[in-house]
Amino acid sequence: MFKKRLKKPIFPLLLAALFLTLGACSNANEETAEKKEVTKSNENTHSAHSNMNHSGSSNVPEGLKVSENPKFEVGGQAIIESDHMEGMKGAIATIVGAYDTTVYTISYTPTDGGKKVENHKWVIHEEIQDAGDEPFKPGSEVKIIAEHMEGMDGVTAEIDSAKATTVYMVDFTTTDGEEVTNHKWVTESELSPTK
Repeated sequence: MFKKRLKKPIFPLLLAALFLTLGACSNANEETAEKKEVTKSNENTHSAHSNMNHSGSSNVPEGLKVSENPKFEVGGQAIIESDHMEGMKGAIATIVGAYDTTVYTISYTPTDGGKKVENHKWVIHEEIQDAGDEPFKPGSEVKIIAEHMEGMDGVTAEIDSAKATTVYMVDFTTTDGEEVTNHKWVTESELSPTK
């Protein structure tokens, strides 16, 4: 008789424990899904630059004006504060060239059919076909004549932002050991002095 009474309260307790376990598993799965979504979003942000030609030639576009008084002198060093590519932020850069121009962030769909690239940093005024003397305004459609990334050369792009500044061509080693030479471009505000 005592045994029968004991069995009845155990069943509801087991059932309650089962629901609690299932609920915890469900929350864990939701958290895992959220983490995966955040990771995927971060990968999309950097994946656009995974096809970037990090190293380049020392050639610069015709008509690009050498800066007469750059904050960071050619041959000197600076710390890169931007993260256009993985392992770039915090790297020590050697300044290869300094030029005064207008820089643009652009959005475009690559000619090779890849995903749309948004707010690509940087394209300079001299890398736009038939640029003329006046800078372009945000919203303008332009044709790009540079290949910082696969599928960029020849695309029609939209100007997202424009800024007159000094741009630098730099050599550096990424924080994971990749040697990068003649990287185009880093703006003056993306560099800080070495100490």
